[in-house]
Amino acid sequence: MTVRAATRADLPALRALHGLLDAPVPDLFDDLPPGVTLVSTADGVPVGYIHSFTGEVAHVAELVVAPAHRREGRGRRLFLAVLARLRREGCRAAELVVAAENTSAQALYEELGFAADERLEDYYGSADGAEVGDAVRYRLQL
Repeated sequence: MTVRAATRADLPALRALHGLLDAPVPDLFDDLPPGVTLVSTADGVPVGYIHSFTGEVAHVAELVVAPAHRREGRGRRLFLAVLARLRREGCRAAELVVAAENTSAQALYEELGFAADERLEDYYGSADGAEVGDAVRYRLQL
């Protein structure tokens, strides 16, 4: 299991993984986005990624691992690698937003030292307002 920086050659695999998310950042992989994108590979092919926008407070925007490679520790390794990179880049904190009902992801974030910072009512919603869901913002001092 290798974790490395994403390259333009990874874009097709990143787009396919991006499509697995319920609420992906629109057009994130039209090209390599600003910030830090790391991939977890199996036989040289990306099977998971994490993306964070950088700044004083970095925003971890997306983490996804292909279903066939879940429960292998890839999400944790991606997170540890991106947090190390954010520290090197001078970020002072990292934050992320997760669906309130996604307790397995929340457990991972808490194990990594993140703390719930704020509940966001009706954070997820469709354009017509038919589907809404709450989220929780997590924060970690780097």
